[in-house]
Amino acid sequence: MKKRLAILAIAGAMAISTLTGCGGINDSDTVATVEGDDISVGLANFYARMTQAQYETYYAGYLGEDMWSSEASEGESYEEAVKNQVMEDLQNMYLLEDHMDEYDVSISEEEQTAIEKAAAAFDEANGLEEKDKVSGSKENVERFLTLTTIRQKMSNAIKAAADVEVSDEEAAQKAMKYVMFSYTTTDEDGNSAAMTEDEQAALKEEAESFAKEAKSADDFAAFASEKGYEAKDATFDADETIVIPAELAKAADALEEGGVTDVIETDNGLYVAKVTSLFDEDATETEKQNLISQKQQEKYDEIIEAWREEADISVKKNVWKKVDFNELSVTLHVDESDPYADSVKTDDQAEDSTADDEADETDTGETAE
Repeated sequence: MKKRLAILAIAGAMAISTLTGCGGINDSDTVATVEGDDISVGLANFYARMTQAQYETYYAGYLGEDMWSSEASEGESYEEAVKNQVMEDLQNMYLLEDHMDEYDVSISEEEQTAIEKAAAAFDEANGLEEKDKVSGSKENVERFLTLTTIRQKMSNAIKAAADVEVSDEEAAQKAMKYVMFSYTTTDEDGNSAAMTEDEQAALKEEAESFAKEAKSADDFAAFASEKGYEAKDATFDADETIVIPAELAKAADALEEGGVTDVIETDNGLYVAKVTSLFDEDATETEKQNLISQKQQEKYDEIIEAWREEADISVKKNVWKKVDFNELSVTLHVDESDPYADSVKTDDQAEDSTADDEADETDTGETAE
């Protein structure tokens, strides 16, 4: 029978409420080596159990009790997929630590104090036997928090150093107003049902009549309202697939400002839209920042991958195999009142938080956008 272990994981710290399960892990054993630096299986087990807790808390209801032995991708179980990611993350964190000097990154006294405080809180809150199951020694907790702090600071530094530019043209966003004719109906009790083929055909005639008249209407939204429909706003480019269907975005992108689409058919319903702007300044600026962040992340990933290709990395599979998700179940319990929930912040995060607090005080009485 699978054993169960309840865990509280807040900002890298855990508090264990119950204990059962099997041991068999010697925390001091080396599970992997990165450029001559040994990673202990205790540290890897601690990180793995934190990750396991998140998966079991949020996905077990969908994947069932046998989630870890079920297939995540072809030839790979969920346990193998998660453990592989945990191991790669740990290796990457060790590489980031090795390259700290290149980006002038270090752990400040304040950050070290916060790390030690969080580790001490975990250590005091749990018994020796409980901590043993997740390798939750004070040493492992401090090491894990140190590595994750370094990862955050290195991520910020690498992305800040990336030479990334995005032009208005590259980020350009247009704007539209659109009406959807849904293939789903809802009755007075809130029950929904899919339309029959005949109902869909009648709806298409209705949408075509609307589209024909909308082409000559001065105010698309007012016209829609007169006909009993709601016109919604959206910003888009030719590749939009999130807010509106790709078919609608593609059709609208081919129009000039003021143009109205024909009826656009999708799996969920019909659409008619009017292009209201060929350049939405606010949406373009938002998309520009999104693209900058995306390119910065790509640069960060490229650097990590280059380091991995050059590094001497090895894993002791026989040791790593001892961390078994099927033998011990771990669940996550979040206590929002926990005083250590935000105890571990990097200096730049703390500065951002302070700035936000000051901004809130300055803007008191004004309407926030």
